[in-house]
Amino acid sequence: MFGAMVFHTSNPRLRNWINGPAGHRLGLTPIPAGPLNLRMLRRTLAQERAQRPGGLLAAKIHLKHVSTATTEGCANRPGGSQALFHAQVPELEEEHHLHLTIDAFRQFQAGQLPAGPGARDLIATFTHVDGALQEGASLEPSVLDTDRRVENLLRTHAGALHVGPANYCWFRAPTKALCLRLAGTTEATRPLIGLCDSARCPQATHHACHRPIWAEQAATFQAFLGNPRVPTGEKTRLRREHDRVQRVLDSIDQATSTAMSTPACPSVPSGEPDICRSQGLLRAKRIAC
Repeated sequence: MFGAMVFHTSNPRLRNWINGPAGHRLGLTPIPAGPLNLRMLRRTLAQERAQRPGGLLAAKIHLKHVSTATTEGCANRPGGSQALFHAQVPELEEEHHLHLTIDAFRQFQAGQLPAGPGARDLIATFTHVDGALQEGASLEPSVLDTDRRVENLLRTHAGALHVGPANYCWFRAPTKALCLRLAGTTEATRPLIGLCDSARCPQATHHACHRPIWAEQAATFQAFLGNPRVPTGEKTRLRREHDRVQRVLDSIDQATSTAMSTPACPSVPSGEPDICRSQGLLRAKRIAC
């Protein structure tokens, strides 16, 4: 594109000319002093070439990239694979959160309640959704309780879900988020998962899928408490952490034991009241309180 040249001799002459009177007369921006080589200009060269017709392929050949996606990343070219990837990530994340919310709702319908400080609000939301499904079934008996209808009722609530390492965070009110209060800000649009303390945050819930993580943590604390080499002061701190983890485990076991102790509800013909489901929802309200 530019022809053959010797960079280490051409660059000083170009710099002296631009920084000299000729460059000042033409209004050119001075080139700062310091070492410079062609490898430092690979990204700039890729961006300049990608703006020309066929420049993306030319940059790929010149930079000896195996994949065009690599060249698109260097060129920061909008509309390429990089932009498509960034657009697909939120869509797949939203779909995944919706599936997790539906799974939690199905567990709630089976009597397997969530645990944690935010369980009461989540149970109230699921109770409202289940009531809407029952009301729709009584008003329109011909409309089936399909997954699509459940998705429409839970989609808004699923948009507030953020997946933590050992909990679900239903980030609906930034002022209630414990992580934001610890960070001293309430203006964030996403929770600070690194500062999450799900045992105290009023928007965090624990489910059966999180129990193995908490159980492993409790076993780790127990192993350190049984080690005679651990100092006494450190054992005191570990014992408090172990008790906190054990309380979370007990709350998960208490919430999930409801499904094991409650028989499954039989099918009810359309138009007739579902007494079994109503009793289960009443039991869920009592546990939440």
